[in-house]
Amino acid sequence: MIATWKRQAIEGVAATFSGATEAVKAAGDSEIEKLHAKIGQLVVERDFLSKGFAR
Repeated sequence: MIATWKRQAIEGVAATFSGATEAVKAAGDSEIEKLHAKIGQLVVERDFLSKGFAR
């Protein structure tokens, strides 16, 4: 287990200095924006349907 952690740490340090983390962060930010948009869409649909069933 420690060997695995050490390997991951070494790979992480290499990625930090190569700038790869910025690309991963940018991809993560765009994914978060997509998920927030989907959540908003689902909330609107839920509210619309709940009003329809209330009648």
